Amino acid sequence: MKRLTGFVLACVVGGVIGIAHADTEITGPQKPLPTETLTIVNQHGKRFTFKVEQAMTPRQQEIGLMFRKSIAGDQGMIFPWNPPQVSEMWMKNTLVPLDMVFIGPHGTIRHIANQTVPQSLRVISSHVPVAATLELQGGITAKDDIDVGDKVIAKQFGDDK
Repeated sequence: MKRLTGFVLACVVGGVIGIAHADTEITGPQKPLPTETLTIVNQHGKRFTFKVEQAMTPRQQEIGLMFRKSIAGDQGMIFPWNPPQVSEMWMKNTLVPLDMVFIGPHGTIRHIANQTVPQSLRVISSHVPVAATLELQGGITAKDDIDVGDKVIAKQFGDDK
């Protein structure tokens, strides 16, 4: 943990474990963030397109999808990690189940945490360094047969075609 002005407060918002000052409590959802369109190609060649908000700054990543009451089946939020790192998330103040898709530097899905438990403080880890964490509606990866080894096509991974 990073030491902040004489005290340390560990917090996770919208899924990202981070550090914050006690006076910056998060009490509601953040405004919609800029979006990008990405595509996941599953092992059967079927393509699924998602419009995802981009959580680029530490504060946006800290808040993430907290306090949102729903996530549409074709939407989500992406958390880019540069450089790649082991991603550790949680569900504090997250009101709906999510599928967390952990994506390697070349756009290959490395791990999926399905149907995460709303408001849980349990750490959800990628277990390996990843370039991004993608949060989608809970259950969508099973419904669309999206699995480890599938390909994510987006600018961040050097391919947006």
